[in-house]
Amino acid sequence: MKLLLVIFFAAICTTASAQWYRVDQLLKKKAVRPPYEDLSGGRFVVRFSAEKIPHPKIHPVLIDRSDYSLEASENVVMQLAQHNMRFRIYNDASYNFSDLARLYVKQNRLSEAKWYLLQSNSISRQENDDKHTIENLIDLANIKAAMGDVLLAQQDLAEAHDLAYAKGLNQYLETIDLATQYLNQNKLPKQKPVLIYADDAQNKTKAE
Repeated sequence: MKLLLVIFFAAICTTASAQWYRVDQLLKKKAVRPPYEDLSGGRFVVRFSAEKIPHPKIHPVLIDRSDYSLEASENVVMQLAQHNMRFRIYNDASYNFSDLARLYVKQNRLSEAKWYLLQSNSISRQENDDKHTIENLIDLANIKAAMGDVLLAQQDLAEAHDLAYAKGLNQYLETIDLATQYLNQNKLPKQKPVLIYADDAQNKTKAE
């Protein structure tokens, strides 16, 4: 009898707990999901126009090379020229001499620049490098004009013009013509202030 009562009460407790579990689940509120909306049409997308930002103009600033920089470049180019001459790479040495001449022009060492251009021109003629020969003649004319040798500068430009015309290198003709016109308009080199002072002093001495 006792055993039957135990089994009866156990069955009642089990069914009661299961029912309370189901009631508890039913009392919980389920989260309501919003309906799906198709946004592919772009109705809810706000489009912003890209704001244009003005770009500042950057102007290059040219800074003259220092004496140390020029001397360092001179040493490097000189070593290259010596190496190429030693191993008989004459064409490269010719361009090295031209580079040296341009460095000397920047240092106002015109006599040295003239000498190296003459050496470069001699090699370029032997190597039949007409373009380099024409460029050297133009540079020589500029140096000679700066030194006051206007007639010799005109002769170099005339030779460069004839060579460019004969070889069909028409890209040099305009540059040569402009340089020739400039020389014809400025045949007499401007005297330096020191020379003017010396002439005035000499004239005053003669007058006294």
